[in-house]
Amino acid sequence: MATRNSAARDSAPATPAAFADIDALSPQMRKLGAQISLAAATDASVFIIGESGAGKEIVARAIHDASDRRNQPFVAVNCGAISGTLAHAELFGHEKGSFTGAVAQNAGYFEYASGGTLFLDEVTEMPPDMQVHFLRVLEAGTYQRVGGTDLLRANARIICASNRDPAASVADGRLRQDFLHRLLVIPLRVPPLRERGDDALVLAHQFLDTLNAQHGTKKTFAPRMLEAIGRYDWPGNVRELRNVVQRAYILADALLDAELHVRARGPQQAELRDGSLSFPVGMPLDRAQREFILATLAHHGGDKRLAAETLGVSLKTLYNRLDLYEKAESGPAS
Repeated sequence: MATRNSAARDSAPATPAAFADIDALSPQMRKLGAQISLAAATDASVFIIGESGAGKEIVARAIHDASDRRNQPFVAVNCGAISGTLAHAELFGHEKGSFTGAVAQNAGYFEYASGGTLFLDEVTEMPPDMQVHFLRVLEAGTYQRVGGTDLLRANARIICASNRDPAASVADGRLRQDFLHRLLVIPLRVPPLRERGDDALVLAHQFLDTLNAQHGTKKTFAPRMLEAIGRYDWPGNVRELRNVVQRAYILADALLDAELHVRARGPQQAELRDGSLSFPVGMPLDRAQREFILATLAHHGGDKRLAAETLGVSLKTLYNRLDLYEKAESGPAS
């Protein structure tokens, strides 16, 4: 069986840290936890909406792990990274010789996820023509590999996610309305970290406890770091918080210190106002480019295809840049 394309991930189930200590979380997250339990009891499609880094895949995994499919695969697919010309083959598989380069039979994501859950991340970036094929599978429950004649039965629970408003995606032609209707059976919203009260402090302690347990250490937060965590609005949400805690842990001997590791707003921050981005004199060129790319992406509501067009680069180039920025946020491997 061929190796999965990089657009899909089937890693070992992660502990859903956002729900590890549910009694200590905010009312918004306790409500979401209850909704997750209700969704897990069915096989209905779930559409998770939330900002980048808010924890949409954690929610998807929590649904999977609480469902009857928990012992079957959880396959995550980045719809924005699926090649337009090979999308059908990637999703549904292909037979040997069905096209140039098809040197062996290959299963698709539906087949990999059979019996389990297929998580479609950034579903609003799925190519429109691919949405048509996907809709047919959802309606008929069967599909064929590219170049094949056998009907295969689709047995994967569909959970999808987007950081864009799905109604707006339909309005601007990015998402088919009939496709959305099949996906949006159970809508769930993941609130951004800034709306979740003291959750940032709860999660920061959970992340640090995990790191201490993994490495046999007893590092703690400096009081001023806890103060900084509590007052920062975390535009990168849970992902940014996790990266900050990990970076602080790596660099600290015993005490994680906010002054070094939590980004402060100051003269070296670009400022976005009325659709214009201003840079302070002295900002490094690579930092200015990063701010410009992220501001353009935010301006287009997270639509990477439109942002790439505006920037005059390919979608692949934009994804490569964003991957570099995320790795930089994560810091060196521990």
